[in-house]
Amino acid sequence: MEAQEPDRFRIPRWVAMLLTLTALGLLPWTLWLTFTLPSRHVTEHYDIAWVVFDCGLFCAFAATAWAAVRGSDWLVPFAAVTGTMLVCDAWFDVATSIGSGDAMEAVLEAVFAELPLAVVCALIVYDAERFMIRFTRRT
Repeated sequence: MEAQEPDRFRIPRWVAMLLTLTALGLLPWTLWLTFTLPSRHVTEHYDIAWVVFDCGLFCAFAATAWAAVRGSDWLVPFAAVTGTMLVCDAWFDVATSIGSGDAMEAVLEAVFAELPLAVVCALIVYDAERFMIRFTRRT
């Protein structure tokens, strides 16, 4: 008897083509940026950018926590968003602090907070069912 493949969400072909073309378009764009962007740039709304990003990160954490407590099907997508945002936060904190007095703090925060939390989110995404059984309350 053959094992049946689980139901899969059918994605239209144009979506895969759009994603492929976008990925291919990013290659020359990234090369162009590599050679044209200045290595130093002062911006007016640096503080607003970080505050709004951290507000988004707060919302992602809150949504992930809510989904975990409730045993919601939204846990995996929320954990994926939260983990991705944590990796981005760590990257930009470290990259923008190099050469300043804040570099060591950014590295320590990345190593001991942001990246470990991103790993927890990745584990949730990787094996949400087992995570839900172990760490959520059943009502």
